[in-house]
Amino acid sequence: MSAFRPCAIVPSHNHWRVAGHVVAGLRAAGLPVIVIDDGSAEPARAALAALHDPAGGVTVRRLDANQGKGGAVVEGFRLALAAGHTHAVQVDADGQHDLGAVPDLLALARRHPQALVTGVPVYDASIPRGRAVGRWITHVWVWVETLSLRLRDTMCGFRVYPLDPVRRLLDDGARIGRRMDFDTEIMVRLFWRGTPVAELPVRVTYPPDNTSNFDMLRDNVRISLMHTRLVLTMLTRFPSILANRPPRLAGATHWAALGERGLYWGLRFCAGAYRLLGRRGCMAVLAPIVLYFYLTGAEQRRASNAFLARAFAAQGRPRQPSFLDGYRHFLSFAGRALDTFIGWAGGMPPDAVRPAEVDALRAAAADPRGAVFIVAHLGNVDLSRALLDEATRRRLLVLVHTRHAANYNRILAEFNPQAAVNTFQVTEIGPDTAIALKERVERGDWVVIAGDRTPVGGQGRVSRVPFLGADAPFSQGPYILAALLECPVYLLFCVRDGAHHRLYAEKLADRIDLPRGRREQALATYAAAFARSLERHALQTPFQWYNFFDFWAPPGGAEKR
Repeated sequence: MSAFRPCAIVPSHNHWRVAGHVVAGLRAAGLPVIVIDDGSAEPARAALAALHDPAGGVTVRRLDANQGKGGAVVEGFRLALAAGHTHAVQVDADGQHDLGAVPDLLALARRHPQALVTGVPVYDASIPRGRAVGRWITHVWVWVETLSLRLRDTMCGFRVYPLDPVRRLLDDGARIGRRMDFDTEIMVRLFWRGTPVAELPVRVTYPPDNTSNFDMLRDNVRISLMHTRLVLTMLTRFPSILANRPPRLAGATHWAALGERGLYWGLRFCAGAYRLLGRRGCMAVLAPIVLYFYLTGAEQRRASNAFLARAFAAQGRPRQPSFLDGYRHFLSFAGRALDTFIGWAGGMPPDAVRPAEVDALRAAAADPRGAVFIVAHLGNVDLSRALLDEATRRRLLVLVHTRHAANYNRILAEFNPQAAVNTFQVTEIGPDTAIALKERVERGDWVVIAGDRTPVGGQGRVSRVPFLGADAPFSQGPYILAALLECPVYLLFCVRDGAHHRLYAEKLADRIDLPRGRREQALATYAAAFARSLERHALQTPFQWYNFFDFWAPPGGAEKR
């Protein structure tokens, strides 16, 4: 394998207040840093020049005339290539990007050295609405330009470039926008030439005092012209673009980067169909739509096949999953979404969820203390929440990890306002969040958190424990949170059984203990206990497993240890 010699490129135009912090974070990750001062005025010019320290791994190159973000990054490419680097991490100097994700980006680049590794933003509430709308418009145009849905976000300036295909693209004289049209255009043109793309979710914030170099009029015009240029080029090079379509990379996408395809209109369609036709009629109408998503969702289809193959082997079935098995798996997911809607719309009878093993749940209900409930994307725990009495429902605080989950609950709330009650979007649990949750638990509330999804930001906060015949990464977050909250921990599952759902609850621990010196071992023990329970229920109902991503892949592309 050829050497992997990455560096970082930081383009900056008048961003100097946080540039030193960005550079320090990149140096802490072991990266040589190339800062491009793109014609900054004082005091930014002097502040950026002061960062120049070749002996310490920091090179500052000044462009006297402002070239735009793209022009600055291209200058960084030239310096990186001249220094013999094989890859370049692009990081904006405005502090919006989570530098803690750099090790995960680099790990993914090591696994796929030929790929462009890009961050897929996971935004908090600070993103301006206009930016969010503009990004979605660009996403749609990119899908047209690439004849593919594979590029989920081309505007994030937090990525790792393989420099060899970049060099060839520049040497061939490709016309690439040099300002705010750069990030999208270079990714599309590299994709056209066969460069695969790997994705990793990264947290992005818009600080209140952030200074943007985006020119609302001029840059929107540039972006519009870029899309026009790319569409016309695509039409003239249609055969070669299809012939050079890059290969898909197995396990190159984190679960949080997989968008909820057709979420909004899908739920609205389900609502209308259910009201007219009932559940069976609605499922019949959904069948061809689900078939479309099954045929076009290659990554989700592969994940379904991989899971079912492991489940069948563990059950002793002497065969591999068939096409119909995979389609049945997708139909089951559609049925889950429909049942959830029906439950929140008041269409489920009171006995739709029946107790199976719930002694632990009864004990928790009788206990005035709060608790942590760990759930999984198996079956339909959300349906059980929909059918709870109001007093018990208000005792819940459901942590959701992505914007998609928050949007899902918000759409359900259009049909029943209670659906959005006590849901809280969080990408990581910091001190403020932990304090707020501690207060809720002390009031007797139950914090509900998924145990089968790895952290959005990566950072290696996982324990690899046995699951269906191989080690899989399970988040340590639920157990660290429970230790901080000093409360009992329960596991909760709700799976469909014929026309009804069965509810299962068990107590994991009265309190999570993480002894000093044996913390990792203790976390792995708790994660393994959850994995064993999850495996038991998953083998009973394999088609109700709804993690449609490579569950056994290392989180964030990290190497297996």
